[in-house]
Amino acid sequence: MTSISILGTGNMGKAIAAIAEKGGNTVQALNSKDTDQPVTGDIVILAVPYPAINEVLAVRAGQLSGRTVVDITNPVNFETFDSLTVPADSSAAAELAAALPQSRVLKAFNTILAPTLAFGRVGDQPTTVLIAGDDADAKTVLADVVTAGGLQSVDAGSLRRARELEALGFLQITLAVSEQVGWTGGFAVFK
Repeated sequence: MTSISILGTGNMGKAIAAIAEKGGNTVQALNSKDTDQPVTGDIVILAVPYPAINEVLAVRAGQLSGRTVVDITNPVNFETFDSLTVPADSSAAAELAAALPQSRVLKAFNTILAPTLAFGRVGDQPTTVLIAGDDADAKTVLADVVTAGGLQSVDAGSLRRARELEALGFLQITLAVSEQVGWTGGFAVFK
């Protein structure tokens, strides 16, 4: 059993909490703006929009030190939906890793829309969580949480692959916004 803190109580935070609890893990759900309760989980999932990351770091960076921190954000320009807002050779996860050098930063859950995550399937396939990061043990623990919750996980490689995961998340969001795919759709990975 793993202890997980989720910063953010929106649709993604709720869906991830349900998956973690289904797998027998303990979950601490925290409103990202509520700073009264400290983070207690071995894994901390940042289920907040990309622009809120700096606020979270300003208040909780010390609490995140030594923990596995999962970035689920997509740094999309939400005014125009025409680009990512991080440099072409970087990612939101890379920025987070630089700000938290004592943490094990992973990128995961950002290529899945909340309804698909909550439903647990894309068509007739189980929802797949792509996980990128540089710490093999941290990736294994998160993968165990995901699979115990009934989903499929795929090791997407090092944290450098976060850029591609963010581009895939961006593509899915823009397709949903332009109503070319539904908000309950997604990409399936066949293993």
